[in-house]
This record gives sequence, structure tokens and C-alpha cells, in this order.
Amino acid sequence: MPGEPTPQADAAPAPKGKAKPAGKKQKETKLGMRATKDGDFSEWYSQVVIESEMISHYDVSGCYILRPWAYAIWDEIKNWFDAEIKKLGVQNAYFPLFITEEALTTEKDHVEGFAAEVAWVTKSGSSDLDRPLAIRPTSETVMYPFYRDWIRSHRDLPLRLNQWTNVVRWEFKHPTPFIRSREFLWQEGHTAFATRGEADAEVHTILDLYAAIYQDLLAVPVVRGVKSSKEKFAGALYTTTVEAFIPNTGRGIQGGTSHCLGQNFSKMFNIEFETEDGTRAHAWQNSWGFTTRSIGVMIMTHGDDRGVVIPPRVCAVQVVLIPIPSTKLGEEARAAMVARAAEIEAALKTAGLRVRVDDRDNYTPGWKYNYWELRGVPLRLELGPKDMEAGVAMLARRDTGAKESVAWADVAARVPQLLDTIQSDMLAKAKATLDTCIEQVTTWEGFMAALERKHAVLAPWCDEESVEEDVKRRSAGKDGENKDAREATMGAKTLCIPLEQPELPEGTLCFASGKPAKNWALWGRSY
Repeated sequence: MPGEPTPQADAAPAPKGKAKPAGKKQKETKLGMRATKDGDFSEWYSQVVIESEMISHYDVSGCYILRPWAYAIWDEIKNWFDAEIKKLGVQNAYFPLFITEEALTTEKDHVEGFAAEVAWVTKSGSSDLDRPLAIRPTSETVMYPFYRDWIRSHRDLPLRLNQWTNVVRWEFKHPTPFIRSREFLWQEGHTAFATRGEADAEVHTILDLYAAIYQDLLAVPVVRGVKSSKEKFAGALYTTTVEAFIPNTGRGIQGGTSHCLGQNFSKMFNIEFETEDGTRAHAWQNSWGFTTRSIGVMIMTHGDDRGVVIPPRVCAVQVVLIPIPSTKLGEEARAAMVARAAEIEAALKTAGLRVRVDDRDNYTPGWKYNYWELRGVPLRLELGPKDMEAGVAMLARRDTGAKESVAWADVAARVPQLLDTIQSDMLAKAKATLDTCIEQVTTWEGFMAALERKHAVLAPWCDEESVEEDVKRRSAGKDGENKDAREATMGAKTLCIPLEQPELPEGTLCFASGKPAKNWALWGRSY
């Protein structure tokens, strides 16, 4: 780090207290990471979400406690997205957690897609329920019977509802905080329109908002695309998606999906309306959802060996101000430092920033630096005796470690500028990394070589489900070939068919089957 060195986390000074007897080693406070991101990514991630106080483990496997530091990020996402969808005319509502078996099984393909993940309530106390109740894995089958009652005429359309809630999806292996958990938070939008054109337009509007959450708030680049028929949402006409990529593991991750359900569900649930010309028609429907998985993607993308790195727009504390009083300071000088810190804090808050003053006197400055770096606060403002003499404050960036000295009078103007720079620099760095991790190939040999380099692959494809299944089978390795057997046996699948397509020259053949190619698909191993 340029400028003043930051103490290593494991060697962080202990909280200040009474002097220890001579000859006895002072007890150290263990603070910081032990695993490295490049050395053991899985262990690094497990440590960083705990050490940064993002989550705590719970005694039900696959369930986690979202601590305030993580929930504050979700709040920022929620507040931004909620305001945006309300501009579109979407209203918030809430539907029950429980689903009857009859409702859940109304749409055959839909229930088959979720059957293994559904958790059931079968008892009340010691008594068996008359009929088992499913805990929602998603809410189509909860909501649509009531859409049938509420939609009778074209005047009742469009109907655009959203709910902020939790869902439970039980059956899976290898739970990972934020990424794969049995219970998670999300928003789910469910809308109905008179025409397909309106439904199609909304699908892409919502997809753009999801991309904006990742890129503008979380500083994570994503690829917008359409899911293959094999990977689309069960029962949907088509599914659009934003896909992120984790370079350290070489795996893609679905970031958020916006589905056009067509008229499939409206026919199953008999959601009909009278058109303007007096005929009857089924509604065109969409559903779309975004989850707390996004926080995990952000951590994986930006975190480093010192902890998480949180983009300024979503961090609960954008600036931490650390006064550094010397033991040699007199009472008057100490009071002046406290007063100056309070003035700077007030000026930054007036500028609309989220600021915390760490004036705890039982910890050393070095310990505090590590504490806030571990939690990913974008900017640290130091105020020491020499700064007081010079009339300046020292600013230190979390993302790069770069430092700069700023006059007190300029702090309130400079800090917002620097936070904007940090936000854009984080996205630019992540985007440059993503670009190097996507290879464009036209042959099976090139495809496999790219996978071995832990890259995603853009390849011409015939767009046939049987070929996708064959690719997954052929690209799976054997146990023991890699350090992680799970990763070794994981075949590649389509992450999406990108909306932005390279030119596909006439006569281009599918990289896997040799049949005429219909599009370029983005392939990779995935979470």
C-alpha cells in the first residue's frame, strides 16, 4: 500500500489496557483472514463472510443469519429497485407463505421443476394436518388463483405486483452463504398484460434494471442474455438473465432472471379477460426475481486477502474517520482534534454521505485500520497530530490502498468525487477481468482448452437441447483430475445466449455437433 504501511491483520495490536507484567507476552487480538483468495478460494470465502461480520452460521444446515453489515447492502438494493419499479406502475403486495398441494400441482412442468426443492409442513403440534402445505419455493401458484378473480376485463390490465419476501428451496448439496441457501430473501414480480408486446417490453425493462443493480450499484459486470430451452424457468415461454462470472473458480453464476410466461399459466389458472371488442382472451404474464445471492457475487468479485471490498453506493459506511491522538498530546490539542473530527463528520453528512467516527480509545489506530479494511469500507479518513498541524486530513482508499492528503476546507467536496472514482474504478477493474475470462472459439478442442483455463466460452451453437446435454456429459472430467472433485466432474452448460451477438457468418457450424449454428452461446461451468 502506498504511503503509511498497514499492519498485517493477524499481527494486529491488542486493545489498549493495563500494562502487562515484564516478561509476559501481550495477548494479541486475532483479526483478519488466514486463507488467501488465490490459494484456497472456498476457504477464503467461508472465512471472509464470517470475519467481515456479513453472516453468522445457524444450526439448520443451509440457513444463515444476515447480520446488519450485509442487510444494509440489501437495503440499498431494495430501496433503489423498489423506487424504479414504482416508476413503471408496479405496486407492492404480500401473499401467504403456504401453498396447498392442489395449487402447487396446477402447472405440471412448473411443479416438476421445483419438486425436489419443496419443503412441506405436515404437522401442527403433535397432530397431522388434514392436507400437507408447501412452503413457497416461488409464488406463481399462490398468486394466480387470485389474478383469475381480479382480472375480468381489459380495464383491469395491466396488473403489476411485486413482493419482497423470503422463499425456501430445500433439496440441494454444498450450501454456500448467499450463493446457495435453503432460505433466502428476494423480490418477485408477477404481472399480467393484454398483449404479448407489453409483456415482452417489460421483460427487457426489468432485465435492464437487474443489470443496473449489478453494474451501477455493486460494480459487477454481467452478460445479458436469454436462457436455453433446457435452462429456462419451468413453465416459461422464455427466460432472460444477467450472468456474472467468478474468475477464481472459473464458474458462471446466474444473477437475476426475468421470465415471459406467455399464456401458459393464464390458461392453467383460467385468467381470462374481456377484450375491447367483446371477445375473451387469456392474459400474457411475466415473473421476475432478484435475490440476496447478489451480495455473494459482489463479495467474490471484489474481495481480497484483507477482507471484503464494498462499492461506495451500497456500503453502510462510506467513510470511516479515525482520529489518531498521540499519547504526548495535551488536553487542549486532544480536544481540538475531537472538535475537528466532529466538524469534518458534520460536513460529510451534510454532503449526503454515510460516515462513522471510530473514536474508541481501547484500540490502536492500526487495529482500527484492519477492522474497517476487513469490512470493506471504501474510504478511510485519518486525522493525526501532524495533520492537525498542517490543516489536512489523509484519505486512504480500500480498493487500491492509495492515499492522498486533502485540506480541511476541501474534504467535503473531494470525498464524494473520490467515492465516485472508487465506484467506477471497481467496475472497470472487474470488467477488464471478465473480458479476459471469456474466450471466443469455434472448435471442441478450443472449447475444452478454454474450460481448462477456468474461462467462459462463447461458441457457435445449433441451439438443440440434446446437443447441450451431450456437451455437459462430454465436458465433465473424472474424480481426482483436479483438486476439487466436485469441480472436476462438473460439465459445462449454456449460461445464456447473449443479447449482444457477434456476427455469425453464413455456413458457421456448431462447435459441438457440426450442425449449422443458429447463434453464439456463452458456455461454462456454473454455481
